Amino acid sequence: MNLIKKIKKLCTLFILCLIILSCNNSDSSYEPLPKTVDFNFHIRPILVQNCYLCHGPDPSSREADLRLDTYEGATAALKEGGFAVVPGKPNKSQLISRINHQHEDQMMPPPETNNKLTQREKDLLEKWIKQGAEWKRHWSFIKPTYNEELKNNASIDYFIDKRLEEKGLDKVPLANKYSLIRRVAYLLTGLPPLPKDIENYVSDSSEDAYEKMVDNYLNSSAYGERWARHWMDLVRYAETKGHEFDYTITGAWKYRDYLIRAFNDDVPYDQLLKEHLAGDLLAQKRYNTKNGILESQLGTAFYTFGEGTHSPVDIKQDESNRIDNMIDVTTKTFQGLTVSCAKCHDHKFDPITAADYYALYGVMESTRFTPLDSDLSTSKELNSKEILKIQDYIKTIVSGKVQPKKINQKLNNYPVGDYKMIGDFRGSDFDGWVSNGIAFGKNSTLGNPIIDKKSGKLITFEKGKASSKVLDTGIFGTLRSPDFVLDSDFIGVRARGDKSTVRVIIDNFQLIQNPIYGDLTKGVNSSDWKNYTFNVGAWKGQKAYIEILSGEYQRHNFNLSEDAFIEAQYAISYNSEWPSKIVENTNSTSLIAALNTKLKLGDIKTSFPELITAIYSTKKLAKDLQNSSFIYGVSDGFSINSPVFNRGNHNEPSKDSIPRRFLSALPLGDVAFKSKGSGRLELANAMLDKENPLTSRVMVNRLWHHLFGRGIVETVDNFGLQGKLPSHPELLDHLAIKFQNEGWSIKKMIKYIVTSEAFKRSTITDDELSKKDPNNVYLASFPLRRLESEAIRDGILVVSESLNDSIYGPPVPMYLTEFMQGRGRPGESGPLDGNGRRSIYQEVRRNFLEPMMTTFDRPMPFTTFGKRDVTNVPSQSLILMNDPFVIAQAEIMAKKLVAINKLSFNQKIEWVYIRAFSRKPSESEISNASQFISQLKETKSTVNSEADVNLEVWKEYCHSMFNLKEFLYLI
Repeated sequence: MNLIKKIKKLCTLFILCLIILSCNNSDSSYEPLPKTVDFNFHIRPILVQNCYLCHGPDPSSREADLRLDTYEGATAALKEGGFAVVPGKPNKSQLISRINHQHEDQMMPPPETNNKLTQREKDLLEKWIKQGAEWKRHWSFIKPTYNEELKNNASIDYFIDKRLEEKGLDKVPLANKYSLIRRVAYLLTGLPPLPKDIENYVSDSSEDAYEKMVDNYLNSSAYGERWARHWMDLVRYAETKGHEFDYTITGAWKYRDYLIRAFNDDVPYDQLLKEHLAGDLLAQKRYNTKNGILESQLGTAFYTFGEGTHSPVDIKQDESNRIDNMIDVTTKTFQGLTVSCAKCHDHKFDPITAADYYALYGVMESTRFTPLDSDLSTSKELNSKEILKIQDYIKTIVSGKVQPKKINQKLNNYPVGDYKMIGDFRGSDFDGWVSNGIAFGKNSTLGNPIIDKKSGKLITFEKGKASSKVLDTGIFGTLRSPDFVLDSDFIGVRARGDKSTVRVIIDNFQLIQNPIYGDLTKGVNSSDWKNYTFNVGAWKGQKAYIEILSGEYQRHNFNLSEDAFIEAQYAISYNSEWPSKIVENTNSTSLIAALNTKLKLGDIKTSFPELITAIYSTKKLAKDLQNSSFIYGVSDGFSINSPVFNRGNHNEPSKDSIPRRFLSALPLGDVAFKSKGSGRLELANAMLDKENPLTSRVMVNRLWHHLFGRGIVETVDNFGLQGKLPSHPELLDHLAIKFQNEGWSIKKMIKYIVTSEAFKRSTITDDELSKKDPNNVYLASFPLRRLESEAIRDGILVVSESLNDSIYGPPVPMYLTEFMQGRGRPGESGPLDGNGRRSIYQEVRRNFLEPMMTTFDRPMPFTTFGKRDVTNVPSQSLILMNDPFVIAQAEIMAKKLVAINKLSFNQKIEWVYIRAFSRKPSESEISNASQFISQLKETKSTVNSEADVNLEVWKEYCHSMFNLKEFLYLI
């Protein structure tokens, strides 16, 4: 028995030793507590992950009436007595008592949540309270700043090296020249370096060789293509709407070309932001310096790239979904915040309220989707203005000082018998309607003299009407009413024209209307005045507006022929039947009578031969105004302030509306927008306010992410409380301040980053570094990273010398395999190699996404993806081994290699290596290649001619290069 007892004691001691050892082992990874505990970087993450769900901003889910997301809440008296946090006194703080308590009913976090605080987290909380429980705003809401002494001395490497020293990490040597040029070429242009560029750089021994090489790639057209594709991930770029019929988004590719030009021209980021949010509203427009085309408005196309639902039953719900997506993409892209989380309630973690969300909802609801003339240029604008000046001159000569009187009518409050006047264009103006484009001008045709083009005789004076052929036919323009509430069964528009359109837009829904909503669009194809009727009884009580367009919609695409025009007299709402009589516009008739009296129109001999030249000039100028090139963008509507929807339900709006404004937690967030339109320009200006801490930080972090493979803030689209903390906060602020101070130049910032020592380090690391910093967060070496899908495909084209490097233009149709079936499938397949064009020019169809791009992690275009997934799955290897495109390019490469005479075996291997890997092969690699080639020849020699065997062997060898890690990764 004594022996058994001794054995039991020994076993007990052994177990205790194991426990102690395990504790010691866990303690070995226990990072010492900082000298001063920082609320943002040490305490807030603990509270966010463990406490906010039950003790956060949402009162509906708050437990025990304890709020831990504010200082006031954390230090308030508890119902059961005491305080959660007593600054300076951890022993009297219930928070410390609860996290250390052993009783399940009092333990926090509750055991059932499976959240357990580590001992270090408990110690941090206790030390923080002991030091006074200082409370700060979340780091990203504090304006970037750094110590005065650093202003002249700070650099990227200063901050990187400082962190390495703090962590006891030794940085690795710089990469060799072959690695550096491959790295710079791919990261700046998305393409591998050409052999001649490699040779030039490697042989250049000058001190500025690296900088010259960087400048070469920054100034290439491929740079814009590379960075435009990065940006397209943010705005969920696609060329079709998805859903059932995958309708084309008119002119989407013109936005892509706009982006490429903007990056190549280094358009300042603040300008780029303004053009995206409010490019149609800018007082100072930006024109292309080469062709004079208006660039600014093209940026607004990003709003339109959301998915589209075919004939939704509830179009108010559809509007809510689309606006939610617009808010989500806009705020993630430019502010790095998940504002859409506040759709149903105040944000669970960030200082974003539901009122903030619906303030932005009003901005988007006041914005209207519309075709835009993508070729609008300075010459067009000048010509149109000149024509109007000539017409005013003619008018003055003919009618003297007789001027039409203004008509003051209030929208939807003009009862005349059994109808209401929504818009009357028979006066001198458009009765509160707004025109876009140049076709309609700014006034009606009332009182315009019609003169015989040959004799100069006055024929008559025009009655008042809105006309898109004020300048000529085939000119684009739209005329839109203010919003109104449908309170009658019918909308009527009195119009005439050719190949044009009148539409009733309900709840901003105007995409993919058939079959339910097809009758809300009417084609106008008659030179006689007709009454166009819209049955809107099913949508009574919903908001709507009327749109009159020169041009026509065909299967959702907008077209404008050279003879298209539309004219309208008025628009009405009514019940039952079209009114038997519409009251005349007395201002219009009185003006015509006055002109007739003054000029004695009855005297047919009245002639103005001096105006023949002026009339001829207008026709000559008008020839350059026609166009048929469009992009789907936005224009301003009329200001709408949205109510808060209870729990996000559009059927349960609150009584009070929220003024349109920016986010309340940011500068200018409490200033209501004064614009009579959407307020998008005010939104852009608020984002660019010098006190806004986010705009610059978010963008420089995106640049860093694309260059290093990981952002300083890893969650590049989320700078909120659930996002990651910055690995180098001082560096991020340094870059953000520098970015603004140097004119928001993206190229300058990229050059600043890639010329740092941190960027030029080798990817080679050792066991010690891997152990201390396994994820290479502190950048002792350059991060090993895989190329993106586009870079892989484009790299294959460059290596095989098949790249068609032409830029811009319509997308290359998708290559369709027999397995790619479904609704909306194009009638014909595109070419296998995409005409050799870069991947950015390949069609992006939502229902038929390119398999290679998807397999290598190009994101689905439904929201902002600033950070792509990087997976390593078998399907990627299968694509590279079996995809007909990859196989075909390997054969093309082999044919070119075989066709080169007088190359030795070693030179052939070198020819392949310098193209595929941007370096020369080692002796062992040449030896391995020799064995590989010999084995291939043996397997194929029995069935083919010698020439065929030679080609097949080199084809297989080239194909194998595309499958190697070194081809897919920057090493």
